[in-house]
Amino acid sequence: MTQAAGLRFGNRRMSLRTRVTALAAVLVGSAVALVSLAGYFTVRTSLYDQLDTTLLQRADSLRSTLANAEQLGVIPESFFSAADIRVGLLDGRTGQSFVGGDMSMGLDELAVARGELPQSLRTDRARDLRVAAVPAGPGTALVVAQGLGATRATLARLGLVFALVGGAGVLLAAAAGTAVAQGGLRPVQRLTEATERIARTGDLQPIAISGDDELARLTGSFNSMLSALAESQERQRRLVTDAGHELRTPLTSLRTNLELLAASDRPDAPSLSEQDRKEISDDVRAQVEELSTLVGDIVELAREDAPQVVHEPVELLEVVERALARAARRAPGIHFEVNLMPWSLLGDANALERAVLNLLDNAAKWSPAAATVTVRLAPTGRGTAAVDVADTGPGIAEADLPYIFERFYRSSDARTLPGSGLGLAIVAQVVARHGGTVKVSRRPAGGTLMTLELPGRPST
Repeated sequence: MTQAAGLRFGNRRMSLRTRVTALAAVLVGSAVALVSLAGYFTVRTSLYDQLDTTLLQRADSLRSTLANAEQLGVIPESFFSAADIRVGLLDGRTGQSFVGGDMSMGLDELAVARGELPQSLRTDRARDLRVAAVPAGPGTALVVAQGLGATRATLARLGLVFALVGGAGVLLAAAAGTAVAQGGLRPVQRLTEATERIARTGDLQPIAISGDDELARLTGSFNSMLSALAESQERQRRLVTDAGHELRTPLTSLRTNLELLAASDRPDAPSLSEQDRKEISDDVRAQVEELSTLVGDIVELAREDAPQVVHEPVELLEVVERALARAARRAPGIHFEVNLMPWSLLGDANALERAVLNLLDNAAKWSPAAATVTVRLAPTGRGTAAVDVADTGPGIAEADLPYIFERFYRSSDARTLPGSGLGLAIVAQVVARHGGTVKVSRRPAGGTLMTLELPGRPST
C-alpha cells in the first residue's frame, strides 16, 4: 500500500469530530508556537541590547579612572568575581594586555585600541562572556566583559514558561475543539441516526430542529425531504389501495360470467340460449374494455407521479386539434364547436394531448345525443392561455366540485356510467407538472365548464 493510500485509509477511519478537534489543536498550537517564538526572540534581543548598553556605560565610567595597568592591578580579584565583571587594558601598539579577571582579548578589541573602530561588542563563547571595548587614550582600549549566565538563565526560564503556556493552549484548544465538535455536530449526528433509523424501520418521522444556523437549515431540508418521501409513499399506498378496490368489481363480474359460460358447456348443465350467450359475451367484452381502460389510466397516473423535466417546444393548438380528432371518433354523435388561437409552451405534447382528450371525453360522456361541446383556446392576458371545454349536460353538483379532480372519485350520478374516476385526476397532474391550473365550474345556461390554463407565449 502506498503512503497516499495509507493516508486516505486513515482519514476514512478518523471521525469528523476527531478531525475537528485535531484541526483546532494544530491551528492553536501553531499560533501559540509562532507567538511564543516571536516573544522569545523579542525578549532575547531586548536582554542582549540592555546588557550591551550596560557594558558600554560601565566602560565609559571606568576609562576616566583606569588610566594605566598599575591602577587596574590594585583592584582585588574578588571584586571581579563578586561583580561578575572583567576589566582589561589593551595596548594597540604592542598588543600587550592587562586583565582583571578571566578574559582574553580579540581582534575587535585590538582594532579599537588602534583607533580603527570607535567601539566593539562581541560574545566570547569559550568563556560565555559578552565583551565591550572603548578607547581609553592614545593607542589604548578599555575592555569590559560580563558573564552571560544570568541572561541565559532568564531566557531558559522564559522558554520554559512559553513551552508550558503553549502546551496548555494546545490542551485548551483540543478541549474547546471537542466541545465545539460535540455541540456543532450534534445535528449531523441526529441526521445520521435518523437516516439509519429510516433505513432500518422505514419510519419517516421528522427530526427536531434547534437553532437557526446552517445545520438547522440542513435539518429543515432533510425534514422537507422526509415529508416529500412520506407524501409520495402515501400517494402510492392510496393508488394501490384504490386501484385494488376499483379492479375488484370488474374482475369479480368477469369471473362470474366466464364461470357461467364454462358451466354451460358441461354435458349435465342446462344449456344457454343464443340470446343469453350473446348478452354474457357482450358483458365480458365490455368488462374487458373497462379493465383495459382502468389499467391504462392507472399506468398513466403512476407515470405522471414520477417527476419529469420537460423542455420540448409544444404547439398547444396542434395538441388540441389532435385531441379533438380522437374525441370525434369516439363520440360521433357529438358536435364540437371549435375556436382556437395559436399558443406555444415547453412541455410534454403526449401528456398534454391526453389531458385535453380526457376533458373532451368527459364533456362528450355527459352531453346528450347530438349536443354541442364548445372548445376554445385563447390567451388570458396574464402570460397564460386557457383551454375551455363546455358541455350542455346536467352539470356537477356543488357538493362534488371540491373533489372532482381526486383519484377514483365518482359522484353518485357517475357510478352508473363507464369510467374509472381517474381521467380528471390525470388532467390535474399533467397541468400541475406544466406549471398550470385546472378548474371546474357550473355554466349559468346549464352544463359544466372545464378550464385548463397553461403558461407560454403566443405563436408567431
